[in-house]
Amino acid sequence: MNTKEAVAKRILELCEQRHMAVNALGTVSGVSPSTIYSMLNEKSQNPGVVSIKKLCDGLDISIREFFDSDLFDGLEQEIK
Repeated sequence: MNTKEAVAKRILELCEQRHMAVNALGTVSGVSPSTIYSMLNEKSQNPGVVSIKKLCDGLDISIREFFDSDLFDGLEQEIK
């Protein structure tokens, strides 16, 4: 798994834990649903840290909590 895939899975995981739709996450975080969906699919290969921070604010968690997941252990090396 690469970093982009881990970020996408983590967003979906957090939404599921909170019984929150992606559109609702966009509303509470101030990030457009299209931006979130681009983070979840192949359009965005590099989700921005500012967008991730806004999502964290909407989820009422810290960036540290966002990345505190087994999903981010053992990621593929991005530089090839």
